[in-house]
Amino acid sequence: MSMLRVNGDRLWSTLMELGAIGGTPGGGCRRLALSEEDGRARDLFRRWAEEAGCTVTVDGIGNIFARREGTERAAAPVVIGSHLDTVPTGGKFDGAYGVMAGLEALRCLRDRGLETRLPIELVAWTNEEGARFSPMTMGSSVFTGDMTLDFALSRQDPSGLSVGEALKRIGYAGETPVGGRPFTAYLEVHVEQGPLLKEGGERIGVVTGSFKARYFVATVKGQAAHVGPTLMEQRHDAMVGAAALTLEIDRIGRSRGRDGRSNAPYLELDPNVRGVIPQEVRLSCDVRHPDAGEALAMETELREACRRIAAERGVSIALDQYFEFGPINCDGAMCALIRDTAKGLGFSQRDILTVASHDAVPMMDYCPSALFFVPSDTGISHSEREYSTPEQCQDGADVLLNAVLKLAS
Repeated sequence: MSMLRVNGDRLWSTLMELGAIGGTPGGGCRRLALSEEDGRARDLFRRWAEEAGCTVTVDGIGNIFARREGTERAAAPVVIGSHLDTVPTGGKFDGAYGVMAGLEALRCLRDRGLETRLPIELVAWTNEEGARFSPMTMGSSVFTGDMTLDFALSRQDPSGLSVGEALKRIGYAGETPVGGRPFTAYLEVHVEQGPLLKEGGERIGVVTGSFKARYFVATVKGQAAHVGPTLMEQRHDAMVGAAALTLEIDRIGRSRGRDGRSNAPYLELDPNVRGVIPQEVRLSCDVRHPDAGEALAMETELREACRRIAAERGVSIALDQYFEFGPINCDGAMCALIRDTAKGLGFSQRDILTVASHDAVPMMDYCPSALFFVPSDTGISHSEREYSTPEQCQDGADVLLNAVLKLAS
């Protein structure tokens, strides 16, 4: 089969129109999961998918499936997916690019009047980011059975609104059962979110596995007191303990060179008022490394830092794990499919590990799955500066279209 090319101008126009929903003054996008903006983006995606000849259904966790029938209607579909939600300081490409690249692939099949033997489905998963509702990769994890539907629907945002209530508000509390059906394969294309492809000059990154990542909440407990009269030697300041721990977390990651990652991106403070020394801080943090043993060594250092800082600062620190992923090993045949397709299109490529989780991660144990990257032209994501060029976006969509055709035909 000769290689096909997508309509790059149409793909870019679609990305920019979608990115205007929740657009920020700095050129980024704020479209939190199940917000009013997310609802509008879902409506637009649904309309575009129906115009492309797809039948659209919504399941009980709000995942949207756009199905293009094959000649074997009862066969398990080839599925393309990613997400529409962003972080508060997001860009136009993270997640949304993967969905729009899939949409462009379906549009190209319609334009050319091509039939496939297997059905093809395009899915926009619910709440991949976990920025408003925790945990992340919620829709795909419920679909695969890694998370129960009742648990997911009960999760609340900081205002106390649950996922179930938010789905009803935007009209995406679907009636289709979640999961319970086979996929022939799953493919996801994503912007890299880092600088490696840009630095190396490769056009496609074939994800062969992941870092080992472990996530924790460090609960630092001290003693509330008046910020004025309390002598410095009297203080048991939970915030100071958390600040010292944050510096240690940063040091642990930096000590591993470019392979190390450590983060302390979120904290909750009690009482969060100007006149009172904080008595409790809950600090979310994580450590990551491509070598699982080294990731566990980083965790050991983190736990030792908790003990030392607690003694030095007169506070207590409890470190509780709440999530982990990896290391995953991607399906070898699916990796080969992406490599061969990129080669057939004349695109340079490299094998690469994913440091972040994506909806493809829970899918890895569900069916043969492929995750691949296009370069981030700015080398950064979860930022208004996030950017991939029109040419980079077309490259990934070209690989996606041709890989899907090989599987579905």
